Order: sequence, then structure tokens, then C-alpha cells
Amino acid sequence: MQFDVVVIGAGAAGLFCAGVAGQLGLKVLLVDHSPKVAEKIRISGGGRCNFSNHDLDPRAPHKHFLGDNPAFCRSALSRYTPQDFIALVQRHGIPFHEKHKGQLFGDRSSDDFIQMLLRECEAGGVTRWQPCGVSGIEPAGAAQAQQSRFRVQTDRGPIDTRHVVIATGGLSIPKIGASDFGYRIARQFGLRIVPPRPALVPLTFGGEGWAPYSQLAGLSLPVAIETASLLPSPPPSPEGRGRRSGGSGKVVFHEDLLFTHRGLSGPAVLQISSYWRAGQPIRIDLAPGADLQRELSRAKASSRKLIANELAAFVPARLADAWVQQDSAWQRPINEASDKALAALAESLGRWTLVPSGTEGYAKAEVTAGGVDTRDLSSQTMESKVPGLYFIGEAVDVTGWLGGYNFQWAWASAHACAQAMAASGRAQGRGPLA
Repeated sequence: MQFDVVVIGAGAAGLFCAGVAGQLGLKVLLVDHSPKVAEKIRISGGGRCNFSNHDLDPRAPHKHFLGDNPAFCRSALSRYTPQDFIALVQRHGIPFHEKHKGQLFGDRSSDDFIQMLLRECEAGGVTRWQPCGVSGIEPAGAAQAQQSRFRVQTDRGPIDTRHVVIATGGLSIPKIGASDFGYRIARQFGLRIVPPRPALVPLTFGGEGWAPYSQLAGLSLPVAIETASLLPSPPPSPEGRGRRSGGSGKVVFHEDLLFTHRGLSGPAVLQISSYWRAGQPIRIDLAPGADLQRELSRAKASSRKLIANELAAFVPARLADAWVQQDSAWQRPINEASDKALAALAESLGRWTLVPSGTEGYAKAEVTAGGVDTRDLSSQTMESKVPGLYFIGEAVDVTGWLGGYNFQWAWASAHACAQAMAASGRAQGRGPLA
């Protein structure tokens, strides 16, 4: 069988690319080894799909994306913006709303967006094979070279095609079908891989030292969290948002933190995890915006309450009660405490420094950082150094912040790829666009 395009992977990027390519006149086959489509869409945003973010600035991708070259995604994001995808959502009559920091969510269910993408594929006449495994991709033989560049071996037989799109994502969440297929194909064709690692993932803390904090499981509070950044330090983004401090080599987020039995989670930790590396410390301000030393000194002059009770005005009472257990000097009425003890208490809460033992791994990671090296891809088309072989979405070394940025990269990279394949068909006078 012959198709103009074979898209491998029926996730967000693959579905969207297939639908756009089909509507541009290409004969498209979409293949996935799972019987279900877009499971990451289904579970995203608490089941409502955080599908994009209003605050994304395509002119400055380093504000919200990381990778060996964050600027790589500028071209695709500039040509297919959140407003473009919003227009598609509105055409399909899907209600949505904006939450804090520009995050866009569906009002009802993530299934609204899956059905929208499937309808877009139907409108493009896309052929979909699921479940169907792909056992290999090889350059087409001399006899097929005039019409095809590749032969794709599938469970339903070989397919000849001019374009292969790898949209198989990364290693995150194996239970919904994640695999290293995209990386294996990249290596097979001589492309470089930036070592993958879990990102947007909870951090763990081993040993007896974590035992007192494990009792706080379920407690959430707003914090400022930072770690050293191994990436170049661009200009800071607006105050109150995550930012890399200019020249300091640090990245800082202002988000909510969640204590778990094994460590820390919540948006603050998920965000910082994308920048954290093994052995690095993280630093947390548990009472951001408060001058704790000044406030505790004021309370000392007028109150006879326990220190923990005064502290509960600035952090949750459970945390205050647990925190003062670290030092007997903090376990007394505040008017009996020494200035030195109160200063040490304020310092410990404002600059809590700790070294994670690891992460919860790919099982709990929302995305995979790393992937196909962008030096081997065109930022305009997503085509690799191997003509006709494309990589889009999470398979590429482009990782967005929490909050809809990774989905917008999926839509934008898929759209750029589809447009490029259609233009290639017109230029070469092949297929239905000839």
C-alpha cells in the first residue's frame, strides 16, 4: 500500500498533524500500537485538558521552554499560536475557561478535545490503524524510490510512503503506552539524542531525615522555589512568574507546593524538577513575601503565645507545629525566645535548603525532557537531516513549563510539519496536490 504520509503515534501531536495534512490534500495513514488515542490528553488537566496558555510569548521561547536550544521552537510557535488553536476549539463549540497564569482548560471533559481531533482527521480523510504495531522503518528500495522514500513495516503489512512523521512522544507514563520507539528510529537514521529524563515530576527525599516531613503529607501552601540552572541565563520574565535570574544561574518559581509521603510535589516542584539535576540542592521560601524575622520580633514585644501559634499566621498551622519541633529553643512562648533563636527560625523557613534523593520517575512524570537533538531538525519544517523523516511533539528536545505549554508545542510542531509536507508535495508535483 502507498500513502503520502505515515504518522506514527496517535497522541496530541500525531492526531493534529494527520488531520491538518489530510485537509491539505495528502493521503495520510495514522498508526498507533495502542487501541486508545491520546491518553495523555484524556488524563491532562484533571480530566479537563489544559490545552494551551494565553501567556505564551513565541518571540521569547526561553521564558517557557527549555532544551539545549530553547529558541528552536520560536518558528513553529510563531506560526501557530494559542489564538489559532483557540479558534479551532471555538469552531467545534467546545466551552473553555482561563485559570491563573494564562492556563486554558475545557469546561467539561478532555474527551471534547479528543473527539475534536478525530473529527479533524475524518475531515482530512485520514486512515487510522489501531491497534497496529510498527516493527521497522527502512529506506525504500531502488524500485520504489521514484514514488517513496520509506517502507514502513506494520502488523497489517508494509507501507510505502514519501513522508514519515514520528509523533510517539517520550518515556513518560509507561502504563498508557509510552515507549522509546522515536529515539530508536532517530538513532537508526544517525540522528543525535539529548539524554531523556523525567520532567514535571515529583521529587523524592530518602532516609530518616524526611520522616518528620512525611507526616505533613497532603499539606499544600504557596512557596518560592529555586535551583541552579545549567542552561544559559536569559532576561528574567515578569515578576511573580517562574524566571531564570539574569546572570545568577538560578531558576525561580512562585507556585503551590504539596507535601507527600515520599517527598514534595505540586506545581512548584513539578516546575523546578525540569531544571533540577541529581545532586543539586533546591531552596524553598515557605513564607514568600513575609519578612519573618521582623514579624516575629514584633510579636515578641506584644505576645505571650507559643512561637508555633504566632508562626501559624504565615504558614499552615500543621507546618508551624512540625517545624518548631526541630529546635527546643522554638518550643516556648515567643516573649521568652531569644532574638538569635527567632532569627534562626526565620532563616530556616525562608531558605529551606535540601537535596532530593531523586524523582518519582517516568511513571509520574508529565513529560520527558530531552529527545531528538534539535541540531538535526529544521525549526521551520520539523524535517530531520534525513529527507522525508520528521519528528514532532514530545519526541523532540523541547520541554515546556506546566500549564498548557507542552500541548501548544504539540499543536505548533504538528502544524509546521503538515504544512511543510504539503508544500513539498506541491513543489515536486506529486500526489493529490499535483
